[in-house]
Amino acid sequence: MTMTEPPEPSATIQPLKLQEEEIDLSDLHWTDTGVLALFWLLAFVVFLQFFTRYVLNNSFAWTEEVARFLLIGVTFVGCIMATRKQSHIAVEFVYRWIPRGGRRFAQSVIDVTSTAFYLVMAFLSAQIAGRTQQMMASMDFPKSTVYWIIMAAFLCMAAYAAWNTWQHLRSGTSRLIDPEDYADDIRAID
Repeated sequence: MTMTEPPEPSATIQPLKLQEEEIDLSDLHWTDTGVLALFWLLAFVVFLQFFTRYVLNNSFAWTEEVARFLLIGVTFVGCIMATRKQSHIAVEFVYRWIPRGGRRFAQSVIDVTSTAFYLVMAFLSAQIAGRTQQMMASMDFPKSTVYWIIMAAFLCMAAYAAWNTWQHLRSGTSRLIDPEDYADDIRAID
């Protein structure tokens, strides 16, 4: 039997060196505090529900209903941030084969349509809120408050969409019109 020599130090396995990426919060705006506050309030209520149900074996009755309404709030108030950042989903695949003039026309149609959609949805939300007379089942709190918050969110989305429309018409460009100009702004998923 022969003994093998130990490997040379340069051939040994080097430890894995992880490099942390810097967290970029530059795209956050003061108007995003509402959705962040609702999100953390939702997280607290869900934790409270979990703790009281599975640890104390006696859950609070109101946590499930409040968590549901907070989730609705996070959804619609979060859409304000998505509208401000122009990060709502769009089918960009077709834009590759449309000439620039067609892309600019399509962007204008999309901007005007989305602004009108947000305004109509705000109007309908106000109608529903005005007709809702029920109180929450577990708390003495009106359900119409949820619809008023949704209406306010749609009005904010309409304001940001109108501002985006104005910016696109004034500058003549956007992510959909000239995607190559905005390629550096798009974060890689990998």
